[in-house]
Amino acid sequence: MAHSGMTTFDAIVFPADDRPPHVVPLMTSAHGVPSGQAEPYRCGRVPHPEVYMDYIADQLGSQAWRYHLIEALDGMLKKFPTPYIVFYPVVSRDGMPFPVNKCIREIQSDRFDEARAWRGNLVVAKYKDVNYSGMMDASMADFPIIKNYLSTHLAPS
Repeated sequence: MAHSGMTTFDAIVFPADDRPPHVVPLMTSAHGVPSGQAEPYRCGRVPHPEVYMDYIADQLGSQAWRYHLIEALDGMLKKFPTPYIVFYPVVSRDGMPFPVNKCIREIQSDRFDEARAWRGNLVVAKYKDVNYSGMMDASMADFPIIKNYLSTHLAPS
């Protein structure tokens, strides 16, 4: 497969509003890959989850979002052979906080904590190995695993 231009991989969006989670094509580009060993970039491509993040400061590109690794569920001794990365927005267009993610608030139920709430639209990508050497398509079959993880994990502070 050619590594030039845009390549898309299916990812799952958890919208902050009342829409249900759904699969979207996550664009990745081969140019401007930051050096270093950050997991999202080890595959030699830059993901563009900001396309699906409402209210994000879109002129900042990857500086407007952060990422969080999903490598195992609570109680699991082994890591997932195909880990996930949650991309979440951190810089909004108008400097206001992103809205609390209603979908994840419902998933967390009693564990929900406003101070550590996931905010904005989350985009979850799937990687084909524990070294994050490449992305692969996620599907709604991955949804229960991601949902389980998010039900017990508050947003990074």
